[in-house]
Amino acid sequence: MASFWKHNFSVSLFGESHGPAIGVVMDNMPSGEYIDTEKLKQFMRRRAPKKGDPYSTQRSEADMPNIISGVHNGYTTGAPLTAFISNSDALSKDYSNIAKLPRPGHADYTGAVRYKGFNDVRGGGHFSGRLTAALCFAGSVCGQILERRSIYTGAHIARIHKIKDKRFNPCGIEREEIIALRHKKFPVISVKKGEAMLEDIKRARDSMDSLGGIIECASINLPAGIGSPIFDGLENSIAHLMFGIPAVKGLEFGAGFEAAAMLGSQNNDEFYVDERGHVKTRTNHHGGILGGISSGMPLIIQVAFKPTPSIGKEQNTVNLRKQTDEILNISGRHDPCIVPRAVPCVEAAVNIALLSHMMDYPNF
Repeated sequence: MASFWKHNFSVSLFGESHGPAIGVVMDNMPSGEYIDTEKLKQFMRRRAPKKGDPYSTQRSEADMPNIISGVHNGYTTGAPLTAFISNSDALSKDYSNIAKLPRPGHADYTGAVRYKGFNDVRGGGHFSGRLTAALCFAGSVCGQILERRSIYTGAHIARIHKIKDKRFNPCGIEREEIIALRHKKFPVISVKKGEAMLEDIKRARDSMDSLGGIIECASINLPAGIGSPIFDGLENSIAHLMFGIPAVKGLEFGAGFEAAAMLGSQNNDEFYVDERGHVKTRTNHHGGILGGISSGMPLIIQVAFKPTPSIGKEQNTVNLRKQTDEILNISGRHDPCIVPRAVPCVEAAVNIALLSHMMDYPNF
């Protein structure tokens, strides 16, 4: 399985949803970087399942990482930074029929074909969103290093089903906005829209169904000139990491697909020099990246997530052993909407990509 990503430093994820633990190895990280464990735990808690939340699985995992190498006296040593996260609340019996009855919309079938039936199906195994806890560890470490260079990344729920939140101001996002969203239990800009989203999630849960949505993410204070054209650009790295998050089905930068309906005169972002002598653009349809290289404007992306495949409704499937049609009834504990818990996962993927390219920047 290709659970390995590399650009200046490497990130390797390991483990399965119902195995003893999951974890991450980060190699070639810069040394001498202080890792604030309290900030690390705060980041991880934002992704962790919470009993009582209408959008969350009832699986209860602390998601507290155990760092076993790469940090000494609070600082990175330059050795591989390795952390594991214990799995303590798995109920594998809920997945006893999945090995032969693949869930529609899930990787049970493709995984069985690819790995000749030997893949671990319990909780989704290595295909599970559980692995994003390890991704969040890596992203939190990278985020702390970036923030010491005044580069901040933050995200919010832009859409659940058909309900839309307000959008970031693509030309003027403040650090305080990003920090405030991190402290919200349900990270939206409009409280009213957030309440409507929660009601929609509850309706889906009560009808044994699920919802998808969109997360908008922004990074600010990224200097111009970071990245490369063609195959090694910022978009490439962000996309590579973003599609490592299970359930991601689409990614837009700036205006994204809306740009296809614009004239060039509408889509082009005109340049000007601000009062501090910095080159800026009056609009930000390009989302902070031109030719794979940062422009100095806020990096803006939108990430689309499909509805959770595991739902309580009866569904048609096949019996892989008998090659017959069957009806599937899924048990187990599943998020009726993964989008709220995916917000820090999106931030984590962006942080990893940005730090990897910033390491090419002079005087980093």
